[in-house]
Amino acid sequence: MTGSGAKSAVEWLASVAPDPDACRWEWERNPLGVALLPAGRLWDVLILTGELGYPTLDVLTRVIYRPGPVLADFGDARMGFFVPSGTAARWLGTGVRGAGRGTWIVVPHPLPGRAAGGVRWLIPPDGSGTLTDPTVLELAMHEAAAQLARDDIHE
Repeated sequence: MTGSGAKSAVEWLASVAPDPDACRWEWERNPLGVALLPAGRLWDVLILTGELGYPTLDVLTRVIYRPGPVLADFGDARMGFFVPSGTAARWLGTGVRGAGRGTWIVVPHPLPGRAAGGVRWLIPPDGSGTLTDPTVLELAMHEAAAQLARDDIHE
């Protein structure tokens, strides 16, 4: 990420905070390098298990040039895919949690190399507002689940 891309990613993420200056301060001063941001304004987050999330991300990166931002916890138990606002309220998929309006997400600083406690970027935001299309995400999840099922049969 270029310097201006990193700056715009910070601005894009902080813009959803009730107080963007306080958000930037949290990222700089909080020893964990994270801030709480409200979902449902510019983006929602669909949360998958790591078991399904990683193969889904593999499929996504094969079929589209650049998916939207993706978070993972440090235990790799969960992954969060940033999708358009309103998606969580309409999502019907089994085993997927949605974080939309009224929920808050722990978000690390978008600059690479920053210390963050508990969560990290697999695909950081680029500041352009790129999000993953939920239809493409759903198709990638189906392909990933089918591959996992095939792998289980052959074990």
